[in-house]
Amino acid sequence: MSGPFPINFLHFGWIDAADVLLVTVLLYQLYKLLRGSVALNVALGLVSIYLIYLVVKATGMELLTKILGQFMSVGVLASIILFQQEIRRFLLSVGKATALERVRGWARGRSAEAAPLAVGPFVEAAKSLANKYTGALICFAQASDLSTFADSGDRLDAEISKRLLLSIFNKTSPLHDGAVIVANGRILAARCIIPVSENPDVPASLGLRHRAAIGLSEVTDAVVLVVSEETGAISLVYHGVLYRDLATAELRSRLNEWLLKTPASTSSAALKPEAAA
Repeated sequence: MSGPFPINFLHFGWIDAADVLLVTVLLYQLYKLLRGSVALNVALGLVSIYLIYLVVKATGMELLTKILGQFMSVGVLASIILFQQEIRRFLLSVGKATALERVRGWARGRSAEAAPLAVGPFVEAAKSLANKYTGALICFAQASDLSTFADSGDRLDAEISKRLLLSIFNKTSPLHDGAVIVANGRILAARCIIPVSENPDVPASLGLRHRAAIGLSEVTDAVVLVVSEETGAISLVYHGVLYRDLATAELRSRLNEWLLKTPASTSSAALKPEAAA
């Protein structure tokens, strides 16, 4: 293709520049997706083998070329098997950026305007659960659809109340083990299973609740509230970042800021997040 930047036999046009730019963006997004995980090392290993294959093919090493060629012929299938979790996360992140998801988020926003989310019951319930050292895991849906995770638990579709939350997370309740999902201003489901983060940088001191909260926030835009059963500490997780040991006022301010889109107060602005990714 002829273009404005001829370099000897190579003609580099605007289409070529757009092609290179798009590939660069794609590779960067893949790096961000795999960064901090074992999958990054596996991907680098596969790329190394492919580069070796190109070298031995160019130098005419027929035996080694045939061996590596057989390996490369099943490379796509092997990559799908090895990176099935990462591929799922990548497709979820792409789906969140589509126009359809924006329309769905806008529709949810209109529903939220009709029935505003009451933050108070969650703050009061978290305070009571923390005082009793009772664990809790509450996921607030935003633009991302959490219905798949809600289907893994028991559907409630109930009005929000402090007493209901305390009943669900009571240690003798059959619904306490798992996550509660809140969507469209209602408690959608309880005892739900959500993905656990596989990020090796997550501190070993964090329990399964915190790891599950981080895992869900890595693949969706949900805000997750966690009450530690061991320490009674209240935490929030948003976009893979863990905000630990929140006071009641800080918890209320963050929930208002992220869920109701109200400006953060001075106290909440002073929070020091702990990056979990």
